[in-house]
Amino acid sequence: MIRLPFIMIFVLALTLLGGCAANKELVIDIWPKDKIPNQLKTDIKEVQEYTDILKISRVQKPTIEVFLPHASKATGKAMLIFPGGGYGILAYDWEGTSVAKFLVDHGIAGIVVKYRLPSDETQIDKHYVPLIDAQRAIRLVRSRSKEWNIDPVNIGIIGFSAGGHLASTLGTQYDNMVYTAVDKIDSLSARPDFMVLMYPVITMGENTHKGSRNNLLGKNPSAEKVMQFSSDLQINEDTPATYLIHAMDDKAVPVANSEHFFALHNAKSNERGQLYIFEEGGHGFGMAEDNEILRKWPLLVLDWINSLETD
Repeated sequence: MIRLPFIMIFVLALTLLGGCAANKELVIDIWPKDKIPNQLKTDIKEVQEYTDILKISRVQKPTIEVFLPHASKATGKAMLIFPGGGYGILAYDWEGTSVAKFLVDHGIAGIVVKYRLPSDETQIDKHYVPLIDAQRAIRLVRSRSKEWNIDPVNIGIIGFSAGGHLASTLGTQYDNMVYTAVDKIDSLSARPDFMVLMYPVITMGENTHKGSRNNLLGKNPSAEKVMQFSSDLQINEDTPATYLIHAMDDKAVPVANSEHFFALHNAKSNERGQLYIFEEGGHGFGMAEDNEILRKWPLLVLDWINSLETD
């Protein structure tokens, strides 16, 4: 048996403890018990399946999973993360917790939102439900900003695919009253200070992702609903600064979604907009850790977020 001197054991213990304490995460219900808006009482339970990624469906109790950087690294910034999955599932680790861990490593609090997916079985007006949860989630984070060492005016959002649609909906309809306030948290602003949209579904019209539209609005939505949930048509002068990333060869969500949002954002918003298009990448590449070119996108986003401070 190898015996280490006491001082070496002490130093090793401190190192291990420091590593454990460097990043903290916690899971919090975003609604008080029995006060979830637009929810029907059923026996339906949440489903979690893990194959190559963790897929969550039938969410009944929306939560935020909060990853906080060590105080010595914290920048005061935070980002809420909306995983994609066509409004049918949440690619929870692929486009959620993996992103949060990257952000934490760079001093940004990463907050994964497990939002409810549209369901005629469990909800009254299913098309409003993801936005309801998104508005509440960002308000909840603002309410805890002092406790979590977050600047309440430096809270951004990032969404992937259908999660990008939800993020863009929040960024353009943050002041749309889609639920009745349940407590004082709901008096806080739901406006993101900046947003990143990754291969997002933007329109519910011609270039939409049909699976996302069908799940959110149904197979034959009215023209009014199509317009309301086409985020490019909801941009105004107060729409937050936006960075969009897409691949030219995306077969699931045409790159025109990002291109059109970018063009209208720059025409209407007073905030900065930027678009980065990869020549290849397809759809749903997540953090793209195995792709030498695509995996650069998180660093591009960090540079852009830091550049906002000079505006």
